[in-house]
Amino acid sequence: MKKLNKLLLSTLLATASTSIFSAQEEDKRDFVTTEVAPNIYMISGVGGFTGGNIGLSIGDDGVVMIDDSMPPLLDKMKAAIKKVTDSPIDFLVNTHVHGDHIGHNHQMGKNGTRIVAHENLRLNMLEKGMPAPKGKVKATKESLPVITFSHSMNFHLNGEDARIIHLPKAHTDGDAIIHFKQANVIHAGDVFFNQLFPYIDYSNGGSIEGYIKGQQKIIKMSNDETKIIPGHGKLSNKKELKQAVDMLIDAHNLIKKMVSENMSEDEVVKANPLAKYHDQWNWGFITTEKMTRQVYKGLSK
Repeated sequence: MKKLNKLLLSTLLATASTSIFSAQEEDKRDFVTTEVAPNIYMISGVGGFTGGNIGLSIGDDGVVMIDDSMPPLLDKMKAAIKKVTDSPIDFLVNTHVHGDHIGHNHQMGKNGTRIVAHENLRLNMLEKGMPAPKGKVKATKESLPVITFSHSMNFHLNGEDARIIHLPKAHTDGDAIIHFKQANVIHAGDVFFNQLFPYIDYSNGGSIEGYIKGQQKIIKMSNDETKIIPGHGKLSNKKELKQAVDMLIDAHNLIKKMVSENMSEDEVVKANPLAKYHDQWNWGFITTEKMTRQVYKGLSK
């Protein structure tokens, strides 16, 4: 099952907002909804790549959504949401700027949903535009966050004290995680790829050191009962997040030693320092070789 899930994720991830599928393949993609805690749900894709995992908080005070998948899956995403609530989406939190997490911002904003994100995400969209099939397009007014923050902010809705926290220079320079304190649930965005080599987007301000620090911060916020919604992969917990950060720290240290010995990138790849992680962590988008090159480039900056 793990190998199947990795294959399903192996399309595009980082800068892509849409994927090219045949009509037959497109019809196979859908969403499943899992109740993570009372009135908190995780919506994840099946049958193909559907973007990042979506979060929902539902209650008398309204609906808060975390991330919004990517085109052309709007109708299927709405159908999955409708299974747990008929109420409109009041707030949409963007965890970071990649198109597989903010692909439906325009439609959501057009329908009156207030979009919330870190200030760097809004600046990124204004300067670079929205990810599109053939590069970037100008961000529409409706797609932009209308509420931004620098370090953290709080929602006091639906019986929850939910804190949105910026993790600097991790997956990107605009990452946000959401901690539902009473429910003991954390949506980690792409600062956590569960049982998958992570993608660190240097071009949008990410760093391997910041990524490690971000994961360590989430671990400190967690206990053995915490449920963690990763950006990609199955619903998780503190133990699995600890495995992910231990792997990344070890990869960092192994390749740092080779960099200090003046080995070239290709020499490091040939030495295959991450071979022991291949069977568990390798997948189509971030293969063992790509992970090795990614860490090398981060350490060479």
